Amino acid sequence: MSIDLEALYLDLHRHPELSFQETRTAGIAAGHLRDLGLEVEEGVGITGVVGLLRNGEGPVVWARADMDGLPVEELTGLPYASTATGIDPAGNTVPIMHACGHDMHVTAMIGAVERLVAERDSWSGTLVVLIQPAEEYGAGARAMLDAGILGHYPRPDIVLGQHVTPLPAGVIGVRPGPQMAAADGITVTLHGRGGHGSRPHTTIDPVVMAAATVMRLQTIASRELDPREVGVVSVGSIHAGTKNNIIPADATLELSLRYPDDAARERVLAAVERIVRAESAASGAEREPEFRTEHTLPPTINDVEATSRVTAALNRVLGDGTVIDPGMFTGSEDVSWFARDAGAPLVFWFWGGVDPATFAAAEAAGTVSASIPTNHSAYFAPVPHPTIEVGVTAMATAVREFMG
Repeated sequence: MSIDLEALYLDLHRHPELSFQETRTAGIAAGHLRDLGLEVEEGVGITGVVGLLRNGEGPVVWARADMDGLPVEELTGLPYASTATGIDPAGNTVPIMHACGHDMHVTAMIGAVERLVAERDSWSGTLVVLIQPAEEYGAGARAMLDAGILGHYPRPDIVLGQHVTPLPAGVIGVRPGPQMAAADGITVTLHGRGGHGSRPHTTIDPVVMAAATVMRLQTIASRELDPREVGVVSVGSIHAGTKNNIIPADATLELSLRYPDDAARERVLAAVERIVRAESAASGAEREPEFRTEHTLPPTINDVEATSRVTAALNRVLGDGTVIDPGMFTGSEDVSWFARDAGAPLVFWFWGGVDPATFAAAEAAGTVSASIPTNHSAYFAPVPHPTIEVGVTAMATAVREFMG
């Protein structure tokens, strides 16, 4: 009996779970993989699931889907909208929604595995299915790798992944080379000398130091990077002081940095450190500034040859012109850790989840940006059909391309 993928998708959409809390989702995914005959391990990297299907001699393919939701209140008005709540890491009760489509990712993966099992007489190799937690924290892939999956399972010859996005359903977006940006979250603490607001000459004012630093950091993207190169340096928060007549001792900046590749990352990080230290010294600070990395996500870089093979296979199966180059996304992903740690090529693509007629009307009116909800929006909701079917076909086709 075949799996009712629409029912699976609607159920997962109704019951999202926060990062590293995806116990229900993991249990459902693990149950389906077991029913399909895979060897299954749960609790990998806290809540991750690994499924193993050995089918004779041949390449080893790792296929990954993520499963966590976001602390967003769903406003789609759909009959299957989420009303779930959960407890975030700070102990707050928050609404939860699959605002990034990870419910669709799990559904498509289960459907792809079902198809591959049904067709196992026509391919040969080993499939490792990764149902990954905590992509939204940028921590789930690292957690599964740190749990030792490279030593416990056959090492991949290729790593595959896909992500639903606001393209027309039926369209695949993939490009060779940089597909998504690398990202770092950096907290910088600037040390001054506090004192009375009426006696600034007795202090080293970290607020002025922070203001000068923020302004100078903007010159990295505008004056140090090639205008044709992607680079983002954002200061998302500044914290300093408690009262208007007290000059504080310290100021804290929280930075979000994004870049297309490792070389650009090294340049931007070096520039950030150089500017922060220089502004600190220019202010006469008596202590060096401190830098703390909150998270690091590598660039998502698609292997050129493998991407060409997947593109040709998808056009062949789904129809010529199905695959487009969507350009590089400045969002970030942690799927690359699997390929990087294994020394294997990666192919990661996007597939559309918007009703084609709705998208076409918005495109004709020039309102795509305004009227088509994007990932992380409270209104983001891929249409079940044909999004499910295309996601299943895309993943199964890509796996088969390397399995013969």
